[in-house]
Amino acid sequence: MIRAFVALAVPPPVGDSLARLQTGLPLPRPVAQEGFHLTLSFLGEQPEDLLAEAHHALAAIRVPGFALEVAGAGLFGGDRPHTVFAALAPSAPLAALQAKVDVALRRIGVAPQARRFTPHVTLGRVRPNRAEAARLAAAVVDAAAFRAPPWPVDGFGLWRSDPAPGGRVYTEMMRYPLG
Repeated sequence: MIRAFVALAVPPPVGDSLARLQTGLPLPRPVAQEGFHLTLSFLGEQPEDLLAEAHHALAAIRVPGFALEVAGAGLFGGDRPHTVFAALAPSAPLAALQAKVDVALRRIGVAPQARRFTPHVTLGRVRPNRAEAARLAAAVVDAAAFRAPPWPVDGFGLWRSDPAPGGRVYTEMMRYPLG
């Protein structure tokens, strides 16, 4: 079984900008810069034969390339925040790609996540107490004007997630070009 997901890689210049943003946020468990990605669909633990089917389904997706831009930061978890993220500017081409990924995966029997797709790059995970949560929320509000350079999206990938000391390691197994 392989814990897998479909994602866009974050290019190094954008990763550098996100790493600088991280330094201004109180993150006890930051994501390593090489772990930055934008998840399109989380597959969970899957057998290798199903991932082979996923590969063929994903390889059939045809959409043109497009550009993305990081625009601000946010928190998931409401009153009990657990994840700090960099938000993405609204993008119809990104939403279309994500929908096609979900349709392709559904056709082979992989159900999409129940929650609504919220494009983001995870910066860190937290479990703050009430005072720390207020400080974290203030820091995220201060980061609302953050922008990273736009980047061209020319492909997406099928990734694996493996446990490692200090967090998970993400590896792109297959890449699918756009255009």
